[in-house]
Amino acid sequence: MCGLAGILVGRADEPGARAGLLERMNAAQAHRGPDQSGAHHEARVSLGHQRLSIIDLAAGQQPLANEDGDVLTVYNGEIYNHEPLRRELQERGHRFRTRCDTEVIVHAWEEWGERCVERLRGMFSLAVWDRRRGRLFLARDRLGIKPLCYAELPDGRLLFASEIKALLACPELPRTLDPAAVEEYFAFGYVPEPRSLFAAVRKLPPGHTLTVTPGLPLGEPRQYWDVAFEADPAWGEEAAAEALLERLREAVRLRMAADVPLGAFLSGGVDSSAVTALMSELSDRPVDACSIGFGERRYDEAEHARAVAGHLGLRHHLDTVEPERFALIDELARLYDEPFADSSALPTYEVSRLTRCRVTVALSGDGGDELLAGYRRYRGYAREQRLRGRLPAPLRRAVFGPLGRCYPKADWAPRALRGKATFQALAADPVTGYLRSVALLDDASRRRLFSGRLRGELQGYHAGEVLRRHAAATHAPERDPVAFAQYLDLKTWLPGDILTKVDRASMAHALEVRVPLLDHQLVEWAATLPSSLKVRGGEGKYLLKRALEPRLPRGALYRRKQGFELPVAEWLRGPLRGRLRGAVLGERLADSGLFDPGCLRRLVDEHQAGRANHARALWSLLMFESFLRQRVEEVAV
Repeated sequence: MCGLAGILVGRADEPGARAGLLERMNAAQAHRGPDQSGAHHEARVSLGHQRLSIIDLAAGQQPLANEDGDVLTVYNGEIYNHEPLRRELQERGHRFRTRCDTEVIVHAWEEWGERCVERLRGMFSLAVWDRRRGRLFLARDRLGIKPLCYAELPDGRLLFASEIKALLACPELPRTLDPAAVEEYFAFGYVPEPRSLFAAVRKLPPGHTLTVTPGLPLGEPRQYWDVAFEADPAWGEEAAAEALLERLREAVRLRMAADVPLGAFLSGGVDSSAVTALMSELSDRPVDACSIGFGERRYDEAEHARAVAGHLGLRHHLDTVEPERFALIDELARLYDEPFADSSALPTYEVSRLTRCRVTVALSGDGGDELLAGYRRYRGYAREQRLRGRLPAPLRRAVFGPLGRCYPKADWAPRALRGKATFQALAADPVTGYLRSVALLDDASRRRLFSGRLRGELQGYHAGEVLRRHAAATHAPERDPVAFAQYLDLKTWLPGDILTKVDRASMAHALEVRVPLLDHQLVEWAATLPSSLKVRGGEGKYLLKRALEPRLPRGALYRRKQGFELPVAEWLRGPLRGRLRGAVLGERLADSGLFDPGCLRRLVDEHQAGRANHARALWSLLMFESFLRQRVEEVAV
């Protein structure tokens, strides 16, 4: 795993003028690759790289060139099919000097050009400079496991890097915030691709490439991959379970190749247990599995992880930490470069730190919920869609829309009396309905939170456009609400929250995390499964659990999903009480001009008095304030 950086100029200049900036960009990402630092400068381009050595430790330094030196690459990730690709390219006359996967990229570019990414199986973000064609090629893996961002400066220079902080090493980069990104952050809890919180910075979306010719206008990214949710009704349960296990076994096997110590994250849940179980079958020695426990039993999964480890005969490493690592709030703002409202980033950071003490590469179970419909919200959304389907949309909007607006909000009341949310759900279209199920703050809450100035700058823009854009391109039919929700999550929640969280938290400790459940061939195959094999009898991930019954204890398969939950509401009334008031009611948020001061005070007072639970809103504001404080000299609002 590594960090890449680069500068492309529109007009050839003296490379030495770029050397200082590239050095600062590299240094900003040194945590991603502490083993080696590399740089290359020529008339139109400068390429930088920070390497975490995983395969072919003695060779493979980057930037890496072909035999003639006219094609160079820097890349971050792992190409799991590099050996068969190498053999194919050698048969076509290409000569290799190393056995690392990086060298496959330059020869694949020579052979197949922009379509080379279609041949790569793995996780990657990469840049290829072709001097003969005068062309820069940027690409990101299909699911968005590895990050890539870029910015075009007013003087025509193009900067690109693994993390935004590397771009911020350039003082000429405009720091103005994007109002639409602020709206998206408070709707989703993160800023979805292609936006970043900085108006000048874009994230390359998953499954996209960007080809740049120096001196020409910057074009739009090109999509090279998508997944089609087209259920094959011929799948029977037994055959599908066997096929799922075989495909997952292959994905795990490919990700066990490494020249450094390798282990696994083990939470004790279904997905991480599945991965470690198959690793154990494929390994000739006990697997190193790392878990984290919390001092507070209500949030502790250590007992479940210990049971799985004992059942599989793992070499289990369990560390207990107190969840109240509040100093990490500011550290997370520095790591993520944007406000990031998922509080589970704290334990993810901790388990990455503890795992890196023992191994350099860890396999995780991330992606299982999106792949095989494990989230409870999928079942809820499907129920709502069935209700909506019984009445015509115009009638639903005419009857339930006004009721939803007029009926009082009553979160305190018994569920049967909470009519407002039900009426609003019935009036919604499929995309709006799904946004309601995933939103950090609903529309009305965001309107109250935002200042008049910010609402004016938004000019009517609504975060729901993110989902509508993907829904318009989806191959998941609305008549299958589970598949529809899965597709939207694969395009938004998965890369924007889950994979961003794991990448930044793990790379902060120079730990490479591999995700077998997000092998793109496995994802494509799983999309052919009928939703009835994913959700059955109120049980999510039904097929995976069914396939794993001979291998794992029932307690690991069928217990209630927990995840890295934290007592945020209690913290904000207790040990974080003073910090919350100082941050949310302090000068920094007030001076930003983005928020309504009266709303901020009401949120804090009501939550700390116990009259309401505003934990999600307040945590997101706490992270936003920390971001502004971390970037106080860089941000223009």
